[in-house]
Amino acid sequence: MASRKGIESSSWNQRPKATSEIKLNLHGSCLTLDKELLAAKSSKIAKVLAINPRGDLSHLLHDIPADHESMELVAGFCYGFEVDLTPENIIRITCLSHYLGMIESHCPGNLLTKALLFFEKQIIPSWTNCVKALKHTRSVLQQAIKLGLVKCCIETIIAKVLDDPRLLGEPCKILNFIEEGPENEYKLNARRKLFDINWKPEGLALLPFELYETIMEGVILSQVPREYIAASLCEYAGIWIFTAVETGDEIERNSLRNMVEGLVKMFPEHRTMIPCQILFKLLSYAIFVECNEECKNSLEIRIGKQLDRASAKDLLIPCHGYAKEEKYDTESIKRILKHFYCNYNSQDLGKLKLVAELVDKLLAEISSDISLKISTFIELADMSVSASMGTQRSYDGIYRAVDIYLNNHSHLIESEREELCSVLDCSKMSAEALEHIAQNERLPVRVMVQALFIIQLNLRKTVSEDFIDPDRRFVKLGEEEEKIDEEVRTEIQKMGSKVIELEQECSVMRKEIEKGSVSRKKTSIWKEMKRKFGCVSTSTHSSDCQIKKKKINQR
Repeated sequence: MASRKGIESSSWNQRPKATSEIKLNLHGSCLTLDKELLAAKSSKIAKVLAINPRGDLSHLLHDIPADHESMELVAGFCYGFEVDLTPENIIRITCLSHYLGMIESHCPGNLLTKALLFFEKQIIPSWTNCVKALKHTRSVLQQAIKLGLVKCCIETIIAKVLDDPRLLGEPCKILNFIEEGPENEYKLNARRKLFDINWKPEGLALLPFELYETIMEGVILSQVPREYIAASLCEYAGIWIFTAVETGDEIERNSLRNMVEGLVKMFPEHRTMIPCQILFKLLSYAIFVECNEECKNSLEIRIGKQLDRASAKDLLIPCHGYAKEEKYDTESIKRILKHFYCNYNSQDLGKLKLVAELVDKLLAEISSDISLKISTFIELADMSVSASMGTQRSYDGIYRAVDIYLNNHSHLIESEREELCSVLDCSKMSAEALEHIAQNERLPVRVMVQALFIIQLNLRKTVSEDFIDPDRRFVKLGEEEEKIDEEVRTEIQKMGSKVIELEQECSVMRKEIEKGSVSRKKTSIWKEMKRKFGCVSTSTHSSDCQIKKKKINQR
């Protein structure tokens, strides 16, 4: 507050007590004012005192649009002090001086004229001052709207945005959110903020939502490039919804609901204009605060159109409310998947494969939820499988999810396990997955046998191909020679030792034959040889042996 004219050192609150005073209670604080000094500047107070000089003015000023700070500044003006007008207090001072009738016809050089002149010269031409002025109008917003102060600021802001859309913020960095990690989180480009001297520090995201919504609706109608509109909307959501809620700031549920619904209505229609991660966060809050169906459906459709850019972590939308049986909102996930498949019209099958893998990862994440129903699991898996038909996709991801589900739901009976495993196709799995299935006791016997059968078919096919194409076999053996594991090497060594034993026994037999000794020892050697080779004597062999014996006796 500036010094009083003509007085070097004084203060209005140290003035001798007046004969007549008025006490005002403003937002819990009491302010005592002199009636006569206030009436000298205020035509409204003067009229009331002219009718009833001794009347109590407190009840007549109950709707005064002022806080303690603003009323103190106006009182200081009435006591002869200069008012320190700033962008932060100009709208409140203007509304209060208008309410009190502090006009030129009542007193020359009155406060309303000074305030309007400051508003015209200092506020209207400046983007920053307009934003600052609007930011501090919450307590007198309705009065400011009636006086046209808000309209003037909004028109200035829109005009300046048309000249330089960068004032709304830097366009969002649209990243491919397939890979998970903090480096893929949504961020605004801060490079220009650091090095551009024309960067305006006051952004629209600092305004109350009712003012921000009005400004952005005007900006949208003015056909400002949509990427800048999207940047501003994302920044506002980040400040007022994500950051505020995560840090524990108290936000009224209805205010948060209106904010989410209003932002979603203003989103541009372009498929990738709003990052998928931000859409998922908004959907989670929309479900939490019970936004209308139009809002939630709009978010699900937008997410579905760019689901190939999402991550499994994004799809983990928590359920809210005590009546929810499952941990995650699988119904919303199924609707998002349907929107993706229904709106997919590209010839490129790569995105279908990406979404199929995304669902596999999602199933692996939610399979540990003990309350997840088998029917829900199967429905999600079937949607992924059906939509990705024609693509060379592997079922390893689905099997991994099935194994996790069985591990966390050990109470399932055989028929339920059979139903769960109906989503598996062993013919489209890797050799490692098939080997794991063949040894997985949690699976039904049918699935284990099927895996063994596929392994045998694959082995037979490989052997046939090697037989038809020897060159390929030799090349293949050369490539796989280094991959032979220790168990195979051990088996080869055992077979080699057996062969050596057989060669030694054959050598002994040869020596016996050369000596011409035909004895029981010779017979025992042959029997031993037959035993080692796994041969079993037949009746024909027996009769032959008897004939030979007879011939020898006749001799």
